[in-house]
Amino acid sequence: MALECSARRADGAGRYVRLDECGLAVEVDWHGGNGSPADPWRCTVTVRNDGSVAFEGVVRIDIPIRADGEPRFFLPGFMYGRNRGEAPLRTATKFPRLRERSELPASSWWMIRGDRLSNPCALAVTRSRVVGVVSSPYLVDRGDGMLVGHEACDELPFVQYAGFSCMLPTPGIVPCDDHASVGVTIGYENAPWLFVSSTDIRERPDSAEGPITLAPGGAAIMRLDIVDAPARDERAIIPVLETVYRRFHEPPRQVGAPARAIRDIAVAVDRDAWLEDEHMYAGFVFDHHSPGDEIIEGKPYMYRRLGSSSWTNGMASAVPMLASAWRLGDDAMRRHALDGIEHIIQHCINPTNGLPYTAVEHERWSNRGWWFDGLSNPGHSGYLVGQTMYSALRAWQIERRFGGIDHSDWLKIIGNVIPRLAAGRNAVGEYPFVFDEMDGSGAEYESFGGVWCLAASAYWALLTGDHSDLDGMLLSERHYHDRYVAHMECYGAPLDTSKAVDSEGILGYIKAVGCLYAITGDAMYLDRMREAFAYECSFRFCWNSPVGVPPLNEVGWSSCGGSVTSTSNAHIHPMSSVAIEDMVYYLRYRNDTYIASRLCDAVGWSCQTYNLKDGEYGYGRVGWMSERFCHCQGFLDERYPDGSLCSTWRCLMPWAAGAILDGLTGLYWDVMPHDELPTVTMVSRAMGCVHDEKG
Repeated sequence: MALECSARRADGAGRYVRLDECGLAVEVDWHGGNGSPADPWRCTVTVRNDGSVAFEGVVRIDIPIRADGEPRFFLPGFMYGRNRGEAPLRTATKFPRLRERSELPASSWWMIRGDRLSNPCALAVTRSRVVGVVSSPYLVDRGDGMLVGHEACDELPFVQYAGFSCMLPTPGIVPCDDHASVGVTIGYENAPWLFVSSTDIRERPDSAEGPITLAPGGAAIMRLDIVDAPARDERAIIPVLETVYRRFHEPPRQVGAPARAIRDIAVAVDRDAWLEDEHMYAGFVFDHHSPGDEIIEGKPYMYRRLGSSSWTNGMASAVPMLASAWRLGDDAMRRHALDGIEHIIQHCINPTNGLPYTAVEHERWSNRGWWFDGLSNPGHSGYLVGQTMYSALRAWQIERRFGGIDHSDWLKIIGNVIPRLAAGRNAVGEYPFVFDEMDGSGAEYESFGGVWCLAASAYWALLTGDHSDLDGMLLSERHYHDRYVAHMECYGAPLDTSKAVDSEGILGYIKAVGCLYAITGDAMYLDRMREAFAYECSFRFCWNSPVGVPPLNEVGWSSCGGSVTSTSNAHIHPMSSVAIEDMVYYLRYRNDTYIASRLCDAVGWSCQTYNLKDGEYGYGRVGWMSERFCHCQGFLDERYPDGSLCSTWRCLMPWAAGAILDGLTGLYWDVMPHDELPTVTMVSRAMGCVHDEKG
């Protein structure tokens, strides 16, 4: 395997040149491996300054891709396939795309700082091969004038971020520009653009943004793991990601157990966010003035309602609060949660087509939520409709499981909606991205987000025994798997991303295949559940990124276990914690230490990402948390009153808190203790009585 090395001086032109033109030399020491995902080739690359003056700039190390077929690239958390570079670019939300000709927001090449990647590797899949490079996301100081790549859990001083790259044949960038490549960089650039957000896109600066400095005789040393192996499809990245995880895994900080987190968070949401007269939890709660907030009489804080049936409020807040109330034995908390759930179920149905409306303001239901103007078609969002019905069924099951209470009126309403979801499926089994507001027909498809309708339908079949639509659901699952999951490229779930590749829709798919396995006993659905976990874990951090901006840098917050929202909204958010219960369910049937370890990361991250004491994150009370955690300083846009940057939103967001509560209350306390954080050993022991695959 030949490596192609080049460099750019910090004050030089944009093109990378041969190392010797910058006074640099390279040594490559190969020491084992066979190129397979489990045993990649291993080499140590030493870049030394042999010149008489200091080098300040960025070094690129590229892995050429000359295999057959057009490569599709995977830089976890940032690039999936081409990031829909094949789709129209002029959308409401801009995000990085890859295509042959550059036109904002698309480019034929990308360079990014290491902390944009949840798992530090750059991979490409062609028609028959997976090719890629694994390397450290940042550099540390060895103390002898040498900069070295960080390895998991070493404690050497942080110096500078490294970076990663992917490139189609692009003349004018590197000396060897006639072929595609993936690569790593010593130092970093965000190029050709830095997407701070979809509305804040910055040009590549004339001087290198994140250079390293090598004094004469100084060197930078990086260990690279290189994969070049047969591949049938994009799922070939899954075993590579497992190898990356084993090399770089750092657990999140341990500050408390699930039982404490449930109590702290649920008490805060119930006390500070419940709006009795509105039958809902506020969307935002502020303890300081913020644009757009309002004061509600008799309430101590500032609020934004942001009413919806699910996602960012509604069921996403109320159902986890119901589960928490049962866990805590809090009758008042349960009464509030039931009021919110009941109000949605009884009042959100559109009488014209029988589908649930998705947004509410002052008890007026419509589909005009805060996301409305970012859509290309009006109507009922399949993503929200499916989530609403799934969550309503979950509320019904919680009440029946813990209290023996049968809300038969809920089931009647839900049972009227489920066939309407099925009626909207197209010929290949895909549920609509948007249902027509008048007749409920499919107004728009081409989106993975509708898989939440499949989750609701499968859950209905499991809970009620109504299997009349089973064949249709199996067709739908096959479509979502073959079209999206098998290509490791699921897009079109969150409504504010213009169908960017995301991590949210896969949560609905995971729940759907879990139900289908429970119904059919077919082990194929456990296999597909595992593929879906692997895709979700490609967004889930396996390492802890050094953050230099408060409050995250002050509390010891960890990125490991948190998931990037999407390739558009690239911050860490808590929604993926809702997969905790599904991981536990899967581990009842499969001994899988990788998924068990990812489960422990998710639980640990969930227990450390809220205020454990008043004001810990610079705002609010114990239990307060927002949805936005900026693990990467490249997209900070929140500011303190003095204008300085802030690495979180400073507010209580009940839907975000609800995602944590959903996951932690979903742990099976009868097999795992809730007063300590789980470990892989604990999980393996708890799941020791693994069922056979027929349940």
